[in-house]
Amino acid sequence: MTTSPDPALADDAARTARELRSVVGQLRRRLLEMSDNHELTPSQTALLSRLGKHGPATASVLASAERVRPQSVAATLGVLEERGYVLRTPDPDDGRRQLVTLTPAGQEVFEGRRQAGHEWLTQALHDGLDADERHTLAEAIALMERLIRS
Repeated sequence: MTTSPDPALADDAARTARELRSVVGQLRRRLLEMSDNHELTPSQTALLSRLGKHGPATASVLASAERVRPQSVAATLGVLEERGYVLRTPDPDDGRRQLVTLTPAGQEVFEGRRQAGHEWLTQALHDGLDADERHTLAEAIALMERLIRS
């Protein structure tokens, strides 16, 4: 038989969950602001990032991963292809599908955005937190990683 959680603990966990989601979202938006977006939409940026981090994928895999309709991914990929950031080639395992890969220009945009965000965050941590606070943040990150694995 399971017992229901203490309401005070459940409220504390719910409040912490809301605050964590909020601050992670704010941090993500700030990182995006700090990098040159090459006039890309958030959807275009998301696909470039996914391809940069995970490598070639089909449009259907990208749609599933981004939780959007395949038609939306197809339109977004069309723009990225026109700009020379992605290339579609036949899938060697299934000729009916196409694999989407980053071109060298797309890889450059991806790496540039990643580097700009990393530089901003590094400077913000250095300027905004003392050594003890950075240590506390590192411990909190370890806890968040543990949550993700559970």
